[in-house]
Amino acid sequence: MLDDLDRSLNELLRRELPSAVVQQVAISFAPPDDKFPPSAVHLPAIDLFLYDIRENLELRDREWRLERRSDGTGLKKRPPVRVDCSYLVTAWAANSSSTPAYDEHRLLGEVMKVLLRHPVLPAAVLQGNLQGQEPPLPAVTLLSGQLQSLGEFWQALGGKPKAALNYTVTIGVDALAAVETGPLVTDKMLKFRQGTGEE
Repeated sequence: MLDDLDRSLNELLRRELPSAVVQQVAISFAPPDDKFPPSAVHLPAIDLFLYDIRENLELRDREWRLERRSDGTGLKKRPPVRVDCSYLVTAWAANSSSTPAYDEHRLLGEVMKVLLRHPVLPAAVLQGNLQGQEPPLPAVTLLSGQLQSLGEFWQALGGKPKAALNYTVTIGVDALAAVETGPLVTDKMLKFRQGTGEE
């Protein structure tokens, strides 16, 4: 499921970034550490690092849903668990760039515009298990993320601090198996008995 989210975000950026940018940059999901970029990624690059995954308790719903089938049976299932997936988005200039900070800020600005356009991930870009999810997948850009200290984060990765965006998408995860109910009661029969008492 998380790989489906990565592929969906890759599709969104490939569709909506300016074509000149798409032709030049790689999109990566690797840690932005002191070993970035990995050998498979050629700079310039946009990196979306999934750094935090946690249940969204505000959207928790434990009510069972009943799906009626045409054969008179049913399927009981719980709604998906809503999970916040938080990314740290960074841009990386080409090694040959004479103005790396400027180039990175320009790339990050283009990514920011794409992400801000979509408070919900568009259905057209959803991949794999994310297709057809209800409710749609809300996304939040530029709010403070789950990182307690950005400085400590960069220090832990052994890298130098960079300009970054926080981006969070809430997905649904089907964690519990559905339960067969057997035949459903569809008719109710009421029996009346006429009184026989004498007046």
